[in-house]
Amino acid sequence: MRLVFAGTPAVAIPSLRRLLDSPRHEVVAVVTRPDKPAGRGRHVARSPVAELADEAGLEVLTPQRPRDPEFLERLTAIAPDCAPVVAYGALLPKAALDIPRHGWVNLHFSLLPAYRGAAPVQRAVLAGEDVTGASVFQIEEGLDSGPVFGTLTERVRPRDTSGDLFDRLSVAGAELLAATMDGIEDGVLEPRPQPADGVTIAPKLTVDEVRVDWTLPDFAIDRLVRAATPAPGAWTTFRDARVKLGPVRPAAGAVQTPLAPGQLVVVGKDKVAVGTGTAAVLLGEIRAEGKAPMPAAAWARGTRPAEGEAFA
Repeated sequence: MRLVFAGTPAVAIPSLRRLLDSPRHEVVAVVTRPDKPAGRGRHVARSPVAELADEAGLEVLTPQRPRDPEFLERLTAIAPDCAPVVAYGALLPKAALDIPRHGWVNLHFSLLPAYRGAAPVQRAVLAGEDVTGASVFQIEEGLDSGPVFGTLTERVRPRDTSGDLFDRLSVAGAELLAATMDGIEDGVLEPRPQPADGVTIAPKLTVDEVRVDWTLPDFAIDRLVRAATPAPGAWTTFRDARVKLGPVRPAAGAVQTPLAPGQLVVVGKDKVAVGTGTAAVLLGEIRAEGKAPMPAAAWARGTRPAEGEAFA
């Protein structure tokens, strides 16, 4: 089949590579979000999908809005048979959905109908799910509500960050998406409607939402930090300055006296503990404003927390 692939971030790269390598299908163009400023210097950068498409010599379409007439005209001229999608990042209007003969087919990183929306992996980690997965479904005008072609499951490991889970799901999901393209071409796949029960919504994690509340139990703080890693990054404040936090782990007896929520204590030469609403946790990586990430012990040597000082 002639395919137009739609995607933007790095998590879409395994699927695009897999379809480029497919002997059965031809990726003729890519749709991705427009270039935007990135990094400390705020230099305009291509999306990861656009960069791979450039390397492969593909036409790259970057509409500001998928309903733009110029984009719709070009897509009509390309005449794709199907448009596989992975984390494109914009809602598609009916005018665009109607162009490919087999429609738009999305790889979504949850077991639908659970966690529809922009942040299914982050929300699964935050909720403490033991199992998640990926679904390939036919896009319709509703939010991730279309009928499903197939799914796969993935165990959420105890120390998984969202980044870890994305890495595994993106690779396994690429195979599922490619198999779905094969099945659609062969006419042997019929998508099934999603169940009416079990629908949950997974909105994007906001910066305010990932500020750590140290009065919460240790397990809730652990989930929050892992869910927000690598983005948007959990954070707290120390001496009125914001610091970002990497994953924490249980102190497991390293602290002999109870700590108040947020209270810091240096343990030995290489550990920094902080109090929560229940048991203390050990800090991992810390990133102070304007500085590179560093181990918590190195951060403590530079800041020298006084006895009783705390995150806020």
